[in-house]
Amino acid sequence: MNRRAFLTNVAATAIAPAATADLLAHGFGAALKGGPSVEDWQQRLHVYGRDYMSAGAQEIQRRLAADMVVLQQQIEGPRMWEVAARLAVLFAKTFPGTDAARTTHWYGMAAAAADRSEDPAARVWVRGRAAIALGYEGASLAVAERFADQALAIDSRPSLGRLNALMGKAHAAAIRGDRRAALMLNDDGWRTFERVASPAGEQSDYAVPEWRMNVFSSLLLARLGEEKRAEHAQDQARALLPPTLPRFATHLDLHHGLMLAQSGDRTGGVAHARTALEQLPAEKQSLTLRLLLAEVEAA
Repeated sequence: MNRRAFLTNVAATAIAPAATADLLAHGFGAALKGGPSVEDWQQRLHVYGRDYMSAGAQEIQRRLAADMVVLQQQIEGPRMWEVAARLAVLFAKTFPGTDAARTTHWYGMAAAAADRSEDPAARVWVRGRAAIALGYEGASLAVAERFADQALAIDSRPSLGRLNALMGKAHAAAIRGDRRAALMLNDDGWRTFERVASPAGEQSDYAVPEWRMNVFSSLLLARLGEEKRAEHAQDQARALLPPTLPRFATHLDLHHGLMLAQSGDRTGGVAHARTALEQLPAEKQSLTLRLLLAEVEAA
């Protein structure tokens, strides 16, 4: 990977020529000013991680595209490659579920950038985040499993990256019908979580507090038909979920809709899921939620 390729891929996401021109003008203007420092970029990572939890995908994508055009001019040294890798993972999350090729391409770009950082923690986290994103969405399962296996092989020490990889691999196993593997991976994920859990009040895509771990498990257990355990995970998640993050409450509603549909009440499950999504403001809805609704409808 090189900076020219990074810029080409970012600019290619623009829908209209005018949007491309705006991106390039933004990047050129920033270059004339010297560009943000490494510390500035680290702060932007923090802001993006926080804003991703509540902002819409289109808003995040526009902001990221503008910043990444600037960033590509400054990618020199391991710390900047780490910043690029973490932003690229977030960028991949902003594409529609129907655009699997572009999404997986960006996850691959993020992994390559993380390798340039020469930081094992970054290399594991980027791959783990890709694995849980794809596994949770039920998309590109072979890619999810590949990223998970890579993350697990890079470093065996407990970390958030390893936790994400385990849970991503668990979701892929559940969807493939490997119940035993899915449950074992879920248990391994919880053991890892107990050692690396993020603080309860941390609201960031780069964090996994207890409520979010329960969201991961809730969907996994719903997919496996483990109704009592899934309901417990949903109750725990709701009790701990910050009220400022309504999108994740909708996730839990869709998990419940999936359980209803799988138990034989498909009409009730689909109605429950659709109503939950409709009640969430359009600008707060995510691509992942739409994929989950499609899964409920297909159950």
